Amino acid sequence: MSRIRNTDPGYLLGHQYRDSSNLEARMELHERFSTNHHGWPRWVFEQMSLVPGTHVLELGSGTAALWQANRERLPIACTITLSDLSPGMQRAAREQLGPLANRFDWAIVDAQAIPYDAQSFDVVIANHMLYHVPDRDVAIGEIRRVLRADGVLYAATNGEAHLCEMDELLFASAPEARRGDAAEHFSLENGEAQLRRHFSRAVVTRYPDSLEVTTPETLLRYLLSTSARDLLNEQRLSQMHARIAAEIAASGAFHVTKATGLFTAFV
Repeated sequence: MSRIRNTDPGYLLGHQYRDSSNLEARMELHERFSTNHHGWPRWVFEQMSLVPGTHVLELGSGTAALWQANRERLPIACTITLSDLSPGMQRAAREQLGPLANRFDWAIVDAQAIPYDAQSFDVVIANHMLYHVPDRDVAIGEIRRVLRADGVLYAATNGEAHLCEMDELLFASAPEARRGDAAEHFSLENGEAQLRRHFSRAVVTRYPDSLEVTTPETLLRYLLSTSARDLLNEQRLSQMHARIAAEIAASGAFHVTKATGLFTAFV
């Protein structure tokens, strides 16, 4: 939960996203215990307009979860480039997609220096990644540069209340922990102002959801996948496990607020 690691490329590439294991631990929590059973990747796909012939660039595509969840409805005759700063993440994405990986173009890309000509894409997707970029204003300017005159950016992020009960759980056992700073960098509350510096209009659509967690181990794996891992010794993990288990016993689940959504920004 350090305030310096969230946008530190050395930490992100060397530890947090060296491979897909940390991201998969967090995805497991959401996939197993989200109350909105429609699913985030399918919902995001349905917000986008991808007509035949669309040229798409996804920045920070990670394990390609968006496309894995929508295998059966990939747009016809679209050119889709999946990019990430981490080679390890791209290897994991290719393995998980299997033969479908050949449907995409692949690239290692820093969002602050996108290696494509101006007006190369109709759509750019930035799914929960802009808060990791050290200079977001440069990155958003780069996204605007590579979009065509009628292009659209779809940028997903979280709100300030996202997973607040998990923060409280951590603070109770590790008082020196600090709240993650993603909401300060690019959130549902402050993202529009950042996008409007480069786009004519940006609107946000919120995704209704929450978590009802029934196994303490899955929630603890999530916390161990973050920078809070350094603070979590065996004693503290045991304390947190007991608190989670007590709430599950009392109310049937450990309840967690989710605040997430998608900005649609128009050139």
